[in-house]
Amino acid sequence: MRVVLVFAGLVTAISGFGQEPRTLEDCETAFIKNNLSLLAQQYNVSQADADIAQAKIWDLPQVSFQTNLYNPDAHKAFDLSKANSLSVQQLLYLGGKKKYEVAYARSNREQALLEFDQLLAELKARLNETYYTLHYEEKKLIDINTQLTYMAGLLEAFKVQTAKGNTSLKEQVRLQSMVVQLNNDKIGIVNAILQQQQLLKTFTGWQENIHTAITDSEDSILLAKRPLIPLETIKQQALEHNAGYRYSLKNIEASKINVNWQRSQNVPDLTLGGEWDQLGGAFRNEVNLTVGIPIPLWKRNKGNVTKAQYQVKESQANSDMKKLDLETSVELAYQTWENQYDQYAAVKAEDLQNLQTVHTGMMANFRKGNVTLIDFTDFMDSYRQTILQLYEMKKQLMIAAQELNRLTQSKIF
Repeated sequence: MRVVLVFAGLVTAISGFGQEPRTLEDCETAFIKNNLSLLAQQYNVSQADADIAQAKIWDLPQVSFQTNLYNPDAHKAFDLSKANSLSVQQLLYLGGKKKYEVAYARSNREQALLEFDQLLAELKARLNETYYTLHYEEKKLIDINTQLTYMAGLLEAFKVQTAKGNTSLKEQVRLQSMVVQLNNDKIGIVNAILQQQQLLKTFTGWQENIHTAITDSEDSILLAKRPLIPLETIKQQALEHNAGYRYSLKNIEASKINVNWQRSQNVPDLTLGGEWDQLGGAFRNEVNLTVGIPIPLWKRNKGNVTKAQYQVKESQANSDMKKLDLETSVELAYQTWENQYDQYAAVKAEDLQNLQTVHTGMMANFRKGNVTLIDFTDFMDSYRQTILQLYEMKKQLMIAAQELNRLTQSKIF
């Protein structure tokens, strides 16, 4: 038993070593600055900017020069005095090809920004959930440590009395079972704390362990918050602000632009140029205008146009599905939060006060011998479970609130 207690104490010491109280705002600031996933996503936006710049670039003009390689009359190689010609040609896009190409690239950039916004919202929600989970696991640990300290001390006293024959071994074993259960709870809580701290390190980029900084008054205010708008308005906010759904709408727009772009490929492009010929034309130093255009005997891009049209229909179907999924998810999240809130609100302040009053009274009466060991351990086990359930209830309430914030990407709570 002493080995178990020592081991549990060492785990607690390890988990607490180097911890520094950090507010949620501190963590969010570090998250925005240091999170590698966000930094990587920002590069996608930069790539989209480069695609826009590339789309604006026209084909380079083509210059060709022709000169004499060998003059058979004068038996002279590279006779540059005669038979030279120079031409310059430029491809001109018709049908709005460049306009649609640039518009498509700009639409892709807007999608990249929405992807960034969606990733930011997802990671921020997970950061908040992790922070609140850590907070309530720490609260659990404080209570379990308090109970464990008392019960472990009581067990040591019973061991002395059992050795003297004043108490039975059965009573000692009953207390020992309580201490084992408390130690098991403690190890589970410590492992949960270590896991949440590791996640916070990943989110924030900090190397040291993080300890939450939420006062009891702040905790009460957070738990008492309720949405100020009805469910239907919350759904509407989700449709207006959720970057994932907005991405699906932007994808429809991009698909329509692509249809126009593919159609424009069927319009022949014009090649315009000028030509100077020293002796090869009808006149000396002849200057000519050249114009070239393919003969549109068939639509060379018909297949891609059809494909793009089907992509519009696919994008519309995906967007409709995304809308339905978002609305149902918001409704489920709201109902989950409401259930958690009702459960939390059902526990009144006087109920908690009565629990603590009975707990204090049981310990005092047990020391005086007014309560049997069986009644005492039964109550202490019930008290242990109740305290853990209360903190778990609060944790789940905060997680449900963060889920609504994530889906709506608004400050509902």
